[in-house]
Amino acid sequence: MRIVLYLLLFSLIFTINLRALEEKAIYADVLLKTTKSWDGVVFPEYPKGEPEITILKIIIPPHMQLPIHKHPIINAGILLKGKLTVETEDNEKLYLKEGDSIAEVVNKWHHGINESDEPVEILVFYAGIKDMPITIKKENTK
Repeated sequence: MRIVLYLLLFSLIFTINLRALEEKAIYADVLLKTTKSWDGVVFPEYPKGEPEITILKIIIPPHMQLPIHKHPIINAGILLKGKLTVETEDNEKLYLKEGDSIAEVVNKWHHGINESDEPVEILVFYAGIKDMPITIKKENTK
């Protein structure tokens, strides 16, 4: 009888400890891991120079189209709120919704469009070098 009680007690203690461990466990979900941008192009090599990381939280108002621009460095982001369309000059389109991640195109003219009635929030991580721009706006040719 004692053995049965000891086994039950051990089982109960083990179950409680296992639950405590589970509740304190760290969980990591890979949102994006890639060697290519969203259009399927392999990323260029990182530029030479002193590394510099930039993180921007960008808010795009409702019904706004960003100016045409390109990024000379690798960058990736996650859409925190809203819906966003990314369009290249070649009419390639990517539709993002809340929670989606993106590996952005590099050295390719594009722009984002918020076609909704709500603001868009996107968190973007840029991996560049010191004193190198992260975004270059296209000049009007008119």
